[in-house]
Amino acid sequence: MADQTGHMPRGPARIFKAAKWSWQGLCAAWLHESSFRLEVCLFVVLAPLALWLGHGPVEQVLLIGSMLLVIAMELANSAIEAVIERYGPEYHVLAGRAKDMGSAAVFVLMMNVLLCWGLILLPRFF
Repeated sequence: MADQTGHMPRGPARIFKAAKWSWQGLCAAWLHESSFRLEVCLFVVLAPLALWLGHGPVEQVLLIGSMLLVIAMELANSAIEAVIERYGPEYHVLAGRAKDMGSAAVFVLMMNVLLCWGLILLPRFF
């Protein structure tokens, strides 16, 4: 939430509140979004593999970071869907477009994961 009295410095209490709200968002996504749960489970399996297979920190960051981007976009997509559902179940072309675009953003980042993993790992086997 924006500061009501201008740009106040963030102290430890405000940082703690922000961390608490972020944790609440992660918990809500885990409870209500099966795609988020699947992506987190894949991350838990693939992140150690990325640390093992990546030759050096740059490759490791690319392999792990590409997966983190998918998780972050899944959170944003879930937020978009929640806001649209807040306004009711009736179909509206703009609501459908927003949901489709959020889903497409997740898909594009999944293709980025495949690209990163493929370009880094495939040359080692062929």
